[in-house]
Amino acid sequence: MSTGPGAASAPAPITPTNPAPAKSSMFSSLKVRNYRLFFIGQVVSNTGTWMQRIAQDWLVLSLTGSSAAVGITTALQFLPMLLFGLYGGVLVDRLPKRPTLLVTQSAMALTGLALALLTLSGHVQVWHVYVAAFAVGLATVVDNPARQSFVSEMVGPDQLQNAVSLNSANFQSARLVGPAVAGLMITGVGTGWAFLFNGLSFVAPIAGLMLMRARELHPGRRSPRGKGQLREGLRYVAGRPDLIWPVVLVGFVGTFGYNFPVWLSAFADNVFHAGAGAYSLFNTLMAVGSLGGALLAARRGTARLRVLIAAAIGFGALETVAAVTPEYWLFAALMVPIGVFGLTVNVTANTAVQMGTDPAMRGRVMALFMMVFMGGTPLGAPLVGWITDAYGERVGFAAGGLVSVAAATAIGLVLARVGNLRLALGWHRGHPSLRFVPREREDEREDEREELTAAA
Repeated sequence: MSTGPGAASAPAPITPTNPAPAKSSMFSSLKVRNYRLFFIGQVVSNTGTWMQRIAQDWLVLSLTGSSAAVGITTALQFLPMLLFGLYGGVLVDRLPKRPTLLVTQSAMALTGLALALLTLSGHVQVWHVYVAAFAVGLATVVDNPARQSFVSEMVGPDQLQNAVSLNSANFQSARLVGPAVAGLMITGVGTGWAFLFNGLSFVAPIAGLMLMRARELHPGRRSPRGKGQLREGLRYVAGRPDLIWPVVLVGFVGTFGYNFPVWLSAFADNVFHAGAGAYSLFNTLMAVGSLGGALLAARRGTARLRVLIAAAIGFGALETVAAVTPEYWLFAALMVPIGVFGLTVNVTANTAVQMGTDPAMRGRVMALFMMVFMGGTPLGAPLVGWITDAYGERVGFAAGGLVSVAAATAIGLVLARVGNLRLALGWHRGHPSLRFVPREREDEREDEREELTAAA
């Protein structure tokens, strides 16, 4: 990838497939020492983060007795990303990634330790939790794009898809373990100890960052300080169809298709009348599917836009099928493939955007990506919740799935048009195949047929 002066603005052509990568194993990026240290640290830290999320919600509920107060806590944690996410990307493009992560990880550790001290001493109040949630959100504004960008510096472009996929598998594994451990800890010794574990868990990623070998990193070109860098980043993405459309697709899927707390709780309680145990089961099965999707993405080793579009269509279609499913166990079983396809959308879009972005712009582009993906769900949740309340749980769930299918189909057609592709029906290994091919190739075949006809 070019890093010269013109690289930031030159649009890259869209092709139907990327060049075939070298064959790699599912865990090939773990052979890189620096990434292995990072991965191990994240295993511990992500588990602590999920523990704090559960403990934080439970503490607020126990202090106030209000579900609205729990919602305010969540909103405060996401609000900084919505307000300052793009500015965080500007900072990340200017700063060295490893020292930046040392600062952000230390800041998040301090919030966990502060909540632990307040809770264990019996002095905690709900506003303390609000402030801590907002502080974590502020740190995330810089930490998220820095971590996303740092992955490529650790493993290089050849292993990027594998490393991004393993990061997702790491997060999903913690999603399975963290809440379970938090539940046992809260019941046994109280929420304060869960906060303490989270604060101490950051020792692992901080130690991993400090033990890395700087000479083995692949640092990208940093952006010098200057005016208009935020607008420059937005213009860069807007001028690149291969970047802007995956971001737009992730925005639609995140805003309308990822409102599972609204839907799954409603289905568990109002449709199947199975209570909190069913809600927990639905989430666990989806986490299992997400973990499987992350490992499958790691095995693929490359990111193709056609995989992104197909996964988004499959994700929305499965949601629509689940919405009309009458049987409890069939609905529960569908959570696994929904998790697989949903995670495939996220990982494929993430990798395609990172690999297509100039290193000097990567912080701003990934900040926009994360802002759209993470910020979309809180914005879409009230609308989806209103549809669900007004027209029923099945209509609300189906609406989210249909919007995802429509967005993926429309964006797939736009990318095909921009990339000068057309839909072709043919045969592959004895089976019918429907795929996009370059128009030039079809035009050449038409010319050949006309020449043969004229010669005959």
